[in-house]
Amino acid sequence: MRALQVRRNVAKLGMARIASAVSPTMAAKMGPLDLRWIDDPSCPGGTDTTGWHQVKTRLAGICGSDISLVQGHASTYFEDWVSFPFVPGHEVVGELESGQRVILEPVLGHAARGLPLPFKGASPADGDDYAHLAMNSNGGALEAGIQTGFCCSTGGGWAPWFWAHDSQLHHIDDSMPDERAVLVEPLAGGIHAALLSLSSLAGIENPVVAVLGAGTMGLAAIAGLKQYVPEARIVVGARYPHQQALAKALGADVVVPDSQMQSAVRRQVGGMVVGGQLTSGAHVTIDAVGSNSSVVNALAMTKPRGRVVLLGMPADVTLDLTGLWHRETELKGAYTYGTETLGDGSTAKTFDLAVDTANHFEAERLLSATYPLADHADALAHAATAGRRGAVKIAFDLRTGDS
Repeated sequence: MRALQVRRNVAKLGMARIASAVSPTMAAKMGPLDLRWIDDPSCPGGTDTTGWHQVKTRLAGICGSDISLVQGHASTYFEDWVSFPFVPGHEVVGELESGQRVILEPVLGHAARGLPLPFKGASPADGDDYAHLAMNSNGGALEAGIQTGFCCSTGGGWAPWFWAHDSQLHHIDDSMPDERAVLVEPLAGGIHAALLSLSSLAGIENPVVAVLGAGTMGLAAIAGLKQYVPEARIVVGARYPHQQALAKALGADVVVPDSQMQSAVRRQVGGMVVGGQLTSGAHVTIDAVGSNSSVVNALAMTKPRGRVVLLGMPADVTLDLTGLWHRETELKGAYTYGTETLGDGSTAKTFDLAVDTANHFEAERLLSATYPLADHADALAHAATAGRRGAVKIAFDLRTGDS
C-alpha cells in the first residue's frame, strides 16, 4: 500500500531541522517522512490473530509531536521507545471490515502485548511500569513502540489501513461525524491534564486554573476543565484572535493575549510581582505550549505550593529551578490518558469522557482543514503554522481512497 513512512535517517532529520527555520513546507519535503509503497504489515499478534483487526483509516489528525518529528525537533528520548520504520498517525477515526466505525486509543498496552493487566479493567495507558512498551511481545511479532503511529508492527493512521487491538478500539454510533470523532484522542489528553488539577484544588473556594496556549491541546484542556472541574475559574492566555474566541466558546472565564497572562492571573488572585514572579498565583497552571519560555512563565504565575501541569511536549528545556525549590511548586507531566478519578470519587475511562465532551462541544469546530496523503507537505506546513493561519487541527482524509 502507499503510505507516509518515517525511516531512521540522521542526515534528513538534520536537514529538516535547518529547513524548518525557513519554510515548514521545505522541512516536510526534506525530512525523514516520505510517501512510498510499503509492504502490508503482518498481524502484530503473529500466528494468533485473536483480538486484532485491520482498521481502514477515514480521518487521521496531525499533532504537535508529529510536526516535531518531521521537522527534526523531536527529543532523542524517544529513540528507545519506537521501532523503525514506522507509519505515523495516532489521532484516528477508522472503519472495521464490518463497516463499524471506531476511534483509536493508540497506546499499545498490556492487553495488546498479551500481558496481564495492571488491574482489572485497566485502560491501555494504565500502570506504573513501562517496560512492556519497549520490548517485543506476542512471541516477538509486536515490536517496541509506545503507541500506534510509532511502532513498525502495527502501521499507523497515515496509511489506508493499520492493525489495532480490541483494547484500543472504541465503537461510535452514526450520530457522531468523523470530523468530531477525530478530535477525541486530543480531547482525551486535555481532559487528563485537566483532571490532574483536582487534587491541588480540593477544599479551595473559587480556585484559579491558568491555561497557557490555546492550540488544540490548550482548547482540549479548557473543555476538560469546564466539563469535569466546574468549580475552577479558567484564565487563558491565547496568542491569536481565533484561539481567544474558541477559548471563550468552550467556557474559559477570562481570556487574554498570551503576553498579558501574568497580569490576568494577578487580577484574579491579588498579590505582588517580585523579580518577575507573582507572590501568589494560580492554584494550577496547565502549560499547553511546551516551550522553554512557557515553562518559565508557568512557574512564575503559579502560587507557592501550587501545581504546574506540562501538557505541551517540552523537549529540551533550560530552567533555573531555584523558584521551583523556594516555592515548593509541584511539576507534573501529562502524557496520555487512562482511568481517571473524578471529583466525586468515581472513576471513568478518559476516552469515554472525551467522547461525551466531543459531542457536548461539537468538537468538529476545531477541525480546520483536511488533505489527501499526496499533499502531505502542504498539510504538515499548514499544521505547523496553524495558529497564525487561523486554524486549529489539520488532518488527512482517506475516505475517498485517493491518497
